[in-house]
Amino acid sequence: MLYQVSPGNDGRDIYATLYAQKMFFMVEVRQREVFFEVIPYLDARNQAELNLQKAKRKGSEELSKWENLFTQTFL
Repeated sequence: MLYQVSPGNDGRDIYATLYAQKMFFMVEVRQREVFFEVIPYLDARNQAELNLQKAKRKGSEELSKWENLFTQTFL
């Protein structure tokens, strides 16, 4: 099982495994296909940090959600 850690670029989102939270995947959904790419921990963390910065700049209503996920996943 996977859970979303952060939205990514170009419709590619970052997910982590529910049980071993140190495995990260870039997941892309296209029409009837789903593509999974394993990515390193630091790349996933960097993408999540960029998402937090963007949410803060925009004053996003989802900021607290992404902050909680970041804390649970990376700290």
